[in-house]
Amino acid sequence: MGKGRLEAFSDGVIAILITIMVLELKVPHGADADALRPLTPVFLTYILSFVYLGIYWNNHHHMLHAAERINGKVLWANLHLLFWLSLVPFVTGWMGENHFAPLPTAVYGGVLLLSGVAYTILLWVLVAAQNPGSKLEVAVGDDVKGKLSMALYALAIPLAFVNQWIAHGLYVLVALMWLVPDPRIETRLNE
Repeated sequence: MGKGRLEAFSDGVIAILITIMVLELKVPHGADADALRPLTPVFLTYILSFVYLGIYWNNHHHMLHAAERINGKVLWANLHLLFWLSLVPFVTGWMGENHFAPLPTAVYGGVLLLSGVAYTILLWVLVAAQNPGSKLEVAVGDDVKGKLSMALYALAIPLAFVNQWIAHGLYVLVALMWLVPDPRIETRLNE
């Protein structure tokens, strides 16, 4: 089964999610800097979510590029990932509109955690669809960075009720860890 349609569909969904998020940004009523101040939490949340969707898009592309084949399990695992990513605009708006309140901050982390779990499942299913010892399997290895990311999300969720700024710091830390495309896959593709 070819992977072109899967990648094109996923690209389209992620592009729509980014479009939905930017359309949720409200134009301020006023022409001075004071009119922008109330929008700061919404805009900061948008930036973080944009970066996350970009990270998923980039790493999804590299992962599929390294795969030689896909199957029905991969299609369903990919839909599972897209489901959780489709909730990013909702939690982005909720957290930004409520100025980083504890519950929206925790739910934002929950969506990030479940997106990470879904990405990991997709990775496992995709590796299983390849021949043993495939470039993808070798490149992924133990996926320490993926496991660390999910642990940090799981830590941030309850911390949102203690101090939401610590939770946000952990969300930003995970984003910074993934900002550069996963070099393990790029290295294997260039061999």
